[in-house]
Amino acid sequence: MAEHGGNDGVRYKPPVLTPDLDYWIPKPALRIIHARESDAEPDSLWAAARAVRLADTRLLGRLIRWRIPGIGVTITFDQLFSSPPFLVLERRQRVLVSGLVGRIWTLRRDYPALTDPREFRSWSARGTARVLIATFVDDAATIISEARVDAFGMQGRLGLAAVRPLVSTSHHLIAAEGLEAAVRQATSAPDLTRS
Repeated sequence: MAEHGGNDGVRYKPPVLTPDLDYWIPKPALRIIHARESDAEPDSLWAAARAVRLADTRLLGRLIRWRIPGIGVTITFDQLFSSPPFLVLERRQRVLVSGLVGRIWTLRRDYPALTDPREFRSWSARGTARVLIATFVDDAATIISEARVDAFGMQGRLGLAAVRPLVSTSHHLIAAEGLEAAVRQATSAPDLTRS
């Protein structure tokens, strides 16, 4: 955590600004936002969020492992969104924005490897989609998760339409299991920011 001392000896914590997700996907075909408030300190909530494992979420963890074969149950969400098939687009104090591209409607891990964030931003291969996942904690100790999806070409739009019912019936698990696990861990665990 970056802190700056002033002349009066008071510690200053710069505010966490909301990531500019419009920079990455300005007009998503699908957008999902969830948030949970916490009584924990914002940095403690962020530390807890980074420590939540797929195993800490019952159905959400299983659903992710089904949609992205080969992912282990002990991996944290932070590790998941920081390694292939995801690419970190932005990481800073209490903010993680990641993306992936490909045919998200298949179970074959059809996700081309991206080399840098510019490649994600300019991605427009027909018959594919790009997915952005942002997780951040604001200064009011609210954890926010936002997902955006953009599809390209007729096949891409049809593929996204095919997974939309799955998303509609399961996206509540992000808040009910994922964000709730972070809030629960932040309020029940010792201060994780002092380790």
